[in-house]
Amino acid sequence: MHSSQTHMLFWSGDPSLGNKAAAVQQHTGFDMDTLSTYCVEGTSYMRSREEGKEEEEKEGEEEEKEEEEEDGGEEDKEEKKDESAVQKQQRPAWAPCFFYKADKEVYNYVGQEIVIRGGLDSYAGMIWPAALALCHYLDTHREQLSLMDKAVLEIGAGTGLLSVVAALLGAWVTATDLPEALSNLRANLNRNTRGRCRYAPQVATLSWCEDLERSYPTSVYRYDYVLAADVVYHHDFLDELLVTMKHFCKPGTTLIWANKVRYEADLTFTEKFKKAFHTSLLAEDGEMKIFMATCRE
Repeated sequence: MHSSQTHMLFWSGDPSLGNKAAAVQQHTGFDMDTLSTYCVEGTSYMRSREEGKEEEEKEGEEEEKEEEEEDGGEEDKEEKKDESAVQKQQRPAWAPCFFYKADKEVYNYVGQEIVIRGGLDSYAGMIWPAALALCHYLDTHREQLSLMDKAVLEIGAGTGLLSVVAALLGAWVTATDLPEALSNLRANLNRNTRGRCRYAPQVATLSWCEDLERSYPTSVYRYDYVLAADVVYHHDFLDELLVTMKHFCKPGTTLIWANKVRYEADLTFTEKFKKAFHTSLLAEDGEMKIFMATCRE
């Protein structure tokens, strides 16, 4: 894709696809350079240039038909509305409309434009589907789940999109990840929250299960909410992740975990998660689930 070319698209592919271009090609059958976009009732869909020409010709024919047969034209309009409704139903409610240009993605949550820069060289540089789902949930359930003036910890923050949204919603945020992810994480947080938030978000290193009581003593570090999105994927540290969740989720803390089920190990972890905490299902959309949990102690 040329750096000056912008595409509007819905992307809910997995990091395992390797990169966004591969994800688009897998879902559409076209590479990104041959795609253009159009809007139907405020939503954006992808099409090839060939499809665009065919559609324009079809629309011209339909206009002529409408002039000749007004009743038939009205029926065509109703059919288009039905098709548009079906298209909307086929994508998740949480899937955002965002702009992708070269090395950045532009989202809109909490009435703010959020510019996220990532990378294709690691999972931490990708926007994962569950992060989008949880951002949407927090943005649309502010009265039921208010983050205003709350202390919030995000584990596995990656690019920081979820932490940005939490900060814009009025939370005092600490975004954590491995050391190699912190530079980009910090840049994204600073870019999108400076001058917009009640509290400047913090960035900190957190390696799951490593010296937790020494690095984050429970007598000092207390959070109202712990957020985690798509932290369960194909890796060998699920036991360490659960220990980390239990360390931070003490009495008075609510853990919110969003996850898209991909592997059998995801289901195994979910069962362990339910045994470790008092849990409830906040939202569900196919394989996407958002859990709320509190400690059993």
